[in-house]
Amino acid sequence: MSLGLVALAALMGAVTYPSRAVPLLAPGIERLPSGVRLYLRLVGPAVLAALAAVNVMVVSVSGRPSFHVGVEWLAVAVSVVLVAWRRNLFLGLLVGVALVAAARATGLA
Repeated sequence: MSLGLVALAALMGAVTYPSRAVPLLAPGIERLPSGVRLYLRLVGPAVLAALAAVNVMVVSVSGRPSFHVGVEWLAVAVSVVLVAWRRNLFLGLLVGVALVAAARATGLA
């Protein structure tokens, strides 16, 4: 594991924290227009979806990015369905990660 990746994760957390913290820190956030509140509420899931899409669809083959179809696509689909059905992001992520981990442990992925 590279410590550079840990530093990058910390940097990305610091950069994205202000947009995630606005609803918690701004007084009178409930007086904002509904479109603005909806936008702020959906920033986190949108960033997560973008990261998931890149990590699921693209792999590096001989140093070049390549389109990839694998068990990760199924895990993302299951996660999306669970989140939409149960309204629980944590549960969806947990099941998706468990699905990929099980597939890799059994040699299916």
